This record gives sequence, structure tokens and C-alpha cells, in this order.
Amino acid sequence: MQLTHARMRILAPMAAALAAVLIALGYSAVAYADTLFSDDFEDGNSTGWSGSGGSWSVATDGSRVLRQGGTSSDARFTAGTQSWTAYSVQARVKPTAFNGSNRFVAVLARVQSNTSYYYVALRSNNTVELKKLVNGSSTTLDTASLTVSTNTWYTVRLEVSGTSLRGYVNGNLLTEATDSQYSSGRIGVATFYGSANFDDVLVSTIGSTPTTPPTSMPTTTPPTTGPPTNPGPNQADGWASVDAWGQNGTTGGTGGPTVTVDTAAEFLAEVATAGPRVIRVQGMIDLPGPMHDVTSDKTIVGVGSGSGFTSGGLNIGLPLSDSITSPPANAVHNVIIRNLNFRSWDDDAINVQMFSHHIWIDHNTWTTGADGGVDVKRGSSYVTISYNHADGTDKNMLLGHDDDNSAQDVGRLKVSYHHNFFDNTNQRNPRVRFGDQVHVYNNYYLNTGNYGVASTQNAGVIVEGNYFEGVDDPFHLGEGDSSDGRLVARNNCLVNSGSGQTGGSVSNPSYSYSLTPQCDVKANVSANAGAGRITV
Repeated sequence: MQLTHARMRILAPMAAALAAVLIALGYSAVAYADTLFSDDFEDGNSTGWSGSGGSWSVATDGSRVLRQGGTSSDARFTAGTQSWTAYSVQARVKPTAFNGSNRFVAVLARVQSNTSYYYVALRSNNTVELKKLVNGSSTTLDTASLTVSTNTWYTVRLEVSGTSLRGYVNGNLLTEATDSQYSSGRIGVATFYGSANFDDVLVSTIGSTPTTPPTSMPTTTPPTTGPPTNPGPNQADGWASVDAWGQNGTTGGTGGPTVTVDTAAEFLAEVATAGPRVIRVQGMIDLPGPMHDVTSDKTIVGVGSGSGFTSGGLNIGLPLSDSITSPPANAVHNVIIRNLNFRSWDDDAINVQMFSHHIWIDHNTWTTGADGGVDVKRGSSYVTISYNHADGTDKNMLLGHDDDNSAQDVGRLKVSYHHNFFDNTNQRNPRVRFGDQVHVYNNYYLNTGNYGVASTQNAGVIVEGNYFEGVDDPFHLGEGDSSDGRLVARNNCLVNSGSGQTGGSVSNPSYSYSLTPQCDVKANVSANAGAGRITV
């Protein structure tokens, strides 16, 4: 087995060095610094795996997948190293046929041999079982009811830490047990008189004694409060921090004068002035509506907890034009909007359009508006939307305005949404068209009326480490007349919520990021999201 193969991503030495740097900077470990192994089979082969029984191949099911096509015996496919101890192994699993009753497909951990390991099995009798196999003899450790259908994708995760074993399906903890039979071993996938497709295999380290339901991509020492709640005036994270399109990160009005405004006339004059400028908004300003243009290199920040805008909204971007299909040299860029309240806006609270880039929208609160809270569209990219509170609104965050706008949007619309509080909202949290590597992580969804996240028009969305409470439809593919996108869900905490819909594969974003453990997200975001939670 070639552990140096690119798809295997054995990163232990790099993880240690990177973790040390992050700790020195006051951050928790990077979310994927502790990845031991991953394979999405997009390179067209299964190098590094070894099989026993069945008919294994790399095939296509939307994207490249590992396929076991036989149904006449049991079959296993394993990878990794015998020294792995405390880890999670996760895979997307799609049963395609069962030959007889009570057959299964499975994910394996701590594999000793082809006849000895732990496994989580999805059985054709509509159960999920946590089991162990010892020299070919199986023992059921825990079981739960689960509808198991052919030609349906399931995200299956088995976590092994010390003597603790936990089995998850679609982010829900369904089975758990303690057992000391095996302390280390490889990973694998398997079928028993059934055929299946497997994809997006991910192995990550976890702590030795988890005290809350751990995640599939946890940090070595999970933080209790997550990343800093006040990253500072010039420390945008996520996609807004990435150097691209001639702009190094997002710094807003740094280097320009600082002015304080408390009337609409003062604000509109300052926001239209060319060059860097920090504009402090004092109190609630009634804008003449509906939308007002923001020029490049601006920081707009509210003073205290009660500052912001009523009636009107902010437009970040050049005038609309369908004929422009690549970023123009004069695209609006490098804008920071923080600590503001938006109320009763006539159009959108914030609109980002026409290839605007490097925009950071952070710690704001919006409610009672006519349309979107924050819309990003028409080729805009490198945007981070973080720690905002959407309070009872209907249409919150649209990404990509129209199904026919691929010419401007494909390859762009790179947006990070993290630590936002979607508080009794209805839809578009966000709704995504075309955007790829859209990263929706560590948000808190409470009593969402229609749906949480929608991925459409071949968009690529990662829904990671979020807390869904009272959300019947946390995430899905397609919406209205829009075709399906791709959506990968991992590490989410689902409380009185549906299981969501996933499909396809999405590459990880290129930036480093920290994850709040998903079961801590509710407390973290409730305490820190919205205007008035930072000092400016």
C-alpha cells in the first residue's frame, strides 16, 4: 500500500507543525489538519486499497465512486495503517442491490484482517447495526431502526476512541457501545450479498475520551468557544482572506482617515468618496432608500449596539451589465461592514454584485426588510459573511441571482458563511446557484420555516459543523425550477430536525479554518452573533 499516494493525504508531520503555529496565534487546530486519509476516487483508481471478495472498480455515479458490483458473496475493501487508534471513518454509501433479505453494506474501523473488525451496517431489513467481527463470528453491539433503500446515498460514520464506539448516519448518532476487543487498525468498506457505491472516504483523528458527540473532522483539542469572536478590524477570515484578483486579503479602509457620521447626508458623502476610509456610524440613520453605493476600500462600522440603517440598504458593486463576463479592473473591492443594524429596508439590506470581491460582512443584525438580508451575485467572489443575526426574516442570503447567469457566475461566487444565527428565518440560508467551494460552517439554525441551505445549478456547497434545531429541511439539492447542485454535509448537529439531502463531491476551500465543535455552536453563536457583540 502506497501511503505517499496524493489521495491518501497522510498529514501527521504537517499537522503537528501547523497546530503549533495556530496555538501560538491563539487559534484552535485547523479543521483538516488532523485528516489521516481521504479518497474521492476522482483520479480514476483505487491505489492504496486492497480487496477481498466481490467485484471492485472505480466507476461514475455523478462523480467518480468506488463500486462493488457483485451480490453473490461478502466483500471488503480496506486501506490505511494498523497503528491508527482514535479516529473517525466516514463515507458516503449508496446501496444499489440486495440479494435476499437482511443483507447489508458497511463501513469498517480497526480492521485486523478480513475476518476481524468493528463495523456499522445498513441492513435491508431497515436497521442500522453497530457490530464487531471476531475471526468471522459477528456480535451485535447496538441497533436502531433506519429506513434503508437502494439507490439512496447515506453518509455513514464510525468513531472509535478508546473503548468508545459510535455510529452515525446522515449526521445523527444512532448506535453506540463500549468494547475493548480492538484498540487500533485499518479502515474499510464492505458489502454482504449486496452491491453498493462508496465515495468521499475520510479518516480523521479524534480525542481519546470524547465527552460530546464528536465530529468526523474534529480538532485534536476541541475548543469550547470556537474561534475568536472579534477577529479585529483587519483580520477577515474565510474566502475574504484569500489573496486573489490583485487584492491581498480584506483590509477595508485601513490607511485612510476615520470619520464619524450620524446623518444620511454625512454617510452618503463619505461612502462615495474615493480612497480608503473608516466610517463610524453613530446611531440609527434613516436612509432615503432603496439602495446606496459603497466604493472600494471602505470600512463601515457601527458604534455600540444601537447603530445602523433604516429604510435603505447598501449596494457594493458596479451597475448591472450582462455584457461583462469577467472581473473588470474597476470592480468594487476591499469592503468591510460590521456591527450594524439593518431595519425596514426597501430592497436588500446588503447587495454585492458585478464581480465585487474581498468583502467581509460581520457581526450585523437584520430584520423586517422587503427582500434579501445579504445577496451576492453576478460574478462576485471572495466574500465572508460571519457572526450575523438574521432575526425572523424571510429571504436571507441569495448566492447567484438567476439560473441563466452562468457566464458571470461559474468559477466565482466563492463565499464563506460561518457563525451566523438564522433565528426563525424562512429560506435562503443560503440558496446557492453556480458557486463552487461555498463553505457553510458553524452556523446556528433555529426553527427554519421552509429550508436551510439549497444547492442548485451545479453549485458546490460544503455544509459543515452547523447546529440545526427544529429544522425539517436543513439542506437539499435543487429548488424551484433550478436544477440540482452538489452538497457535502459533515459534522452537523441535528436536533429535532430532518436528515437533509446530499449528493456529489465538493473540494475543500483553499484557506485554513477553525471549527467550533458542532454541539457547542448553539451556545457560541447565540452569545456572539449580531450587532453590539464586539468592541469597535
